[in-house]
Amino acid sequence: MNNEGKTITLEEIPVERLDEFWSIHFPYLINDGIIDDEEDIEYFSGDEYRGVLKAHMLREKDKQRFAYFIEGGERIGAVSYCIYKSEDGKCFILDFWVFPQFRGNGTGRRCFKALEAHTRADGAVYYELNSIKEASVRFWKSLGFTEHGADEWDMPLYIRK
Repeated sequence: MNNEGKTITLEEIPVERLDEFWSIHFPYLINDGIIDDEEDIEYFSGDEYRGVLKAHMLREKDKQRFAYFIEGGERIGAVSYCIYKSEDGKCFILDFWVFPQFRGNGTGRRCFKALEAHTRADGAVYYELNSIKEASVRFWKSLGFTEHGADEWDMPLYIRK
């Protein structure tokens, strides 16, 4: 596939269309091996997790954002992130994925560049995320992310300033 001359943009997902996002997000979590035990499956498909994120989309400051990556008029992936403008400008990437049929050929790298341009224009200063899958860690490190401790659930954090 020749991606020369194609631009990736972000299409924000409004809270009213969040159920559509969940319908493709949950199979991704399972198919990509992000979650695989019954407790996690129940939590990530449940009202508690989704309700918290929805509430974060509706709050006044530091809103959670959901967006599709669009290339050539087609959705090629999705992202969920929050820019902490009330703090130090950290953009925490909660979810980031390229749909399987579009993977390879640097698509993930180009999607991150689109995300970076979009979020820097909105006040992002630096980036942080969790990652445990070996391939994902390699991907993030290839973009300049470095290990940065762990979160409250002891999940490894990666940062790029």
